[in-house]
Amino acid sequence: MPPFPDLVAAPLSGVRVLSLALNLPGPAALMRCRAMGASCLKFEPPGGDPMAHYNQAAYAALHEGVTIEPADLKTEAGLAQLHRALDQTEVLLTSFRPSALAKLGLGWDALHARHPALCQVAIVGAPGARAEEPGHDLTYLAESGLVTGTELPPTLYADMGGALLASEAVLKAVLCARGQPGTGLYLEVALNASADWLALPRSWGLTRPTGAVGGAHAGYRVYPCADGRVAVAALEPHFAARLCEAAGLGTQDMMAPAARAALADWLRTRTRAELEVMARERDVPLLTLEP
Repeated sequence: MPPFPDLVAAPLSGVRVLSLALNLPGPAALMRCRAMGASCLKFEPPGGDPMAHYNQAAYAALHEGVTIEPADLKTEAGLAQLHRALDQTEVLLTSFRPSALAKLGLGWDALHARHPALCQVAIVGAPGARAEEPGHDLTYLAESGLVTGTELPPTLYADMGGALLASEAVLKAVLCARGQPGTGLYLEVALNASADWLALPRSWGLTRPTGAVGGAHAGYRVYPCADGRVAVAALEPHFAARLCEAAGLGTQDMMAPAARAALADWLRTRTRAELEVMARERDVPLLTLEP
């Protein structure tokens, strides 16, 4: 058994995180903090979080176990309510532009002067001087080279990646605060930086069309099959050899167009059920999909 089982299972146990962040990245970060044992409180403006209006199911999932309090931070009463709560808070999570926080008297210098032990994790669109620029998940992904053609990405990669980086920053802030009690820390998490992080495999060439996991390797592609599609992930030589053996193709150069064509021809004649049986029997990583 680990010497500190509670810390292993819930490293933020006993830590209170207060969030002012709306929409997706902030609440998703708070969701991760809650999963790590933090006590989570969120202040919402009188109109509520926009997420609650356009996707109630997402809002409910993101805020399970989170205490919600309405607070109008544009009023003296609302600010007083916030500062009382911050007196009992280890980490403040925000997602406003710096100028918006400054107008409320909640810039880092003012916060640190009033709550010297408080840490802040500020989610912004872009770092430093660019933090005032307008942007959204789509623009950050486009900037990182993760938008191809005119199709929208299948999920909100920058927002969710930023949420993970923000929850990581909360952990970092708590660890630093434990090492230097009474000393607050300001950490900035930029959503475009999270997109850059997710884009690293592409920048290295791994997921470009000439890369092994970008379509050039015959064993790592999505192919049509007789009644749907099949995502084949036979990247390692032993998996590729088993797949080629099942297809009756013998030894193949998996980076050659001929290997891709031969596998495509064979897979097109096989049903999803047949391919699933083959994968189980031969230990080949693949997943069949609907058309």
